[in-house]
Amino acid sequence: MLSICLIYSFSFILFSFFFFFFSIYFMILDYSLMLELEMVSLNSCSIMMTILFDWMSLLFMSFVLFISSMVIFYSKEYMLNDNNLNRFIMLVVMFVLSMMLMIISPNLISILLGWDGLGLVSYCLVIYYQNIKSYNAGMLTALTNRLGDVALLIAISWMMNYGSWNFIYYLNFMKSDYYMMIISMLVIFAAFTKSAQIPFSSWLPAAMAAPTPVSSLVHSSTLVTAGVYLLIRFNFCFNSEFMMYMLFISSMTMFMAGLGANFEFDLKKIIALSTLSQLGLMMSILFLNEYKLAFFHLLTHALFKALLFMCAGCIIHNLNNCQDIRFMGGLIKQMPLTSSFFTISNFSLCGIPFLSGFYSKDLILEIMSMNYLNLYIYIIFYLSTGLTVCYTIRLMYYSLMGNYNYNCLSMINDSSKIMLQGMSGLIFLVIIGGSMLIWLMFPTPYFICLTLMMKMMTLTVIMLGIWLGYQFSVFYLNYNLKSLFLYKISMFFSLMWNMPFLSTFGVNFYPIYMGNMYYKIFDQGWYEFLGSQNIYKMLKHKSMFMNILLSNNLKIYLIMLVLWIIVLLMNLF
Repeated sequence: MLSICLIYSFSFILFSFFFFFFSIYFMILDYSLMLELEMVSLNSCSIMMTILFDWMSLLFMSFVLFISSMVIFYSKEYMLNDNNLNRFIMLVVMFVLSMMLMIISPNLISILLGWDGLGLVSYCLVIYYQNIKSYNAGMLTALTNRLGDVALLIAISWMMNYGSWNFIYYLNFMKSDYYMMIISMLVIFAAFTKSAQIPFSSWLPAAMAAPTPVSSLVHSSTLVTAGVYLLIRFNFCFNSEFMMYMLFISSMTMFMAGLGANFEFDLKKIIALSTLSQLGLMMSILFLNEYKLAFFHLLTHALFKALLFMCAGCIIHNLNNCQDIRFMGGLIKQMPLTSSFFTISNFSLCGIPFLSGFYSKDLILEIMSMNYLNLYIYIIFYLSTGLTVCYTIRLMYYSLMGNYNYNCLSMINDSSKIMLQGMSGLIFLVIIGGSMLIWLMFPTPYFICLTLMMKMMTLTVIMLGIWLGYQFSVFYLNYNLKSLFLYKISMFFSLMWNMPFLSTFGVNFYPIYMGNMYYKIFDQGWYEFLGSQNIYKMLKHKSMFMNILLSNNLKIYLIMLVLWIIVLLMNLF
């Protein structure tokens, strides 16, 4: 009997090839197909279920399904001892279907269905291990994403003025129309929460509490890329002045994440911060009016980041659930194939020439260099690229080089056959994917005209990053780690400029403090004594007095009669 993993994995890969060939066909013909089905008609507003097939949606769906099929196949061994494997696989499938719905929708209402589906299922997956850390991470993820959902709901209610929620029809005059500009701002806000840009960055490393196959899916091709994809669809309607502000925020996100990853010791969090850095890069190039380049980097990044997480999962699995890179070392001797995959995907992330990441990253940096921009953007782009190489080399030095650090007696080997097969499916695309996509997506090549120094800048920054990464991480018995000299600054950088504190305690500290104060003043203070307790005491006192009066009925009756007669006689005289 076939397992549920194999069934879904096989069907997803079949659909992936189907969508890929259709995408090429649509791309060659420059063809797009829109299907509309009327669900509800209300006065002049009709709620339509709209499906848009063009080369972009089909290509993205193909990539999402291919990565999902590999991740589900990989989960068969990674989640082997889990009692609820079927439930886990069904959650992953729901997650992928939510993403599909979001990709093919040019309609804000059906986008919201997919968008909310992603938020809800991601919460269920983050809290999958059911401990306090997972619970906190799940709440932070769900509540941050909820802010974006609210922005999308406001945009939907605002679009009711136009009689249709199909934003494709309105993209042309959104730039000139003031009210449509508000809608585009709301959509940017929603995308920023989903793609974890500043100031909503803290949930992305926290979401690492989910099982590693989920991290591989969430942080490569689904959830975090949903925001970027939505902005790629909306990119025609952004105001140029507003785009400069957004460029500043996304470039700061890219820099902050790259800096934070150099001071982090959790294997999965380093890769999560690397995802955040790449998302900042996608957003930055998108706000420089190069939406095709942003989409190109989105696809190449999805490939190598999924493989990177799968390799990390394999390492964690074989190291008995240890995620601290300080406990690793010498893995290249014990896990040669996993280490090879890990190195190739890391090099692809750095932009080493002729791997898939090189084609998109190098092109992005050169297009940015050609644009007429200020020195800040130029420096921050190259600094962030250098930091990417820096934390990658540091990670590889800690985990792959040298001898065992602490796991000296552990039986580590590369025998996880199914996991390696799942990873082997992706390695081919990580190597040739960028080259293939650049020929497909850009039939007319970009003309880049730069001076030799600016042309060599990318390679120079990569080499500098390799040297710095080694210098940051080198350690032996009589050597002090450089990051510990300035401990407080290191902690500040590794905590993403204190953003997790600001997102949790910063938001709820004062309401909880005020609630506690009012509880003491009102519920347990003078209000309690003068209010309900006082009324209770008075009523109790009065009822006891009445009880004494009514317990001796005949005596009381005679005394009252005498008093009544006295009062009557006094009135007469």
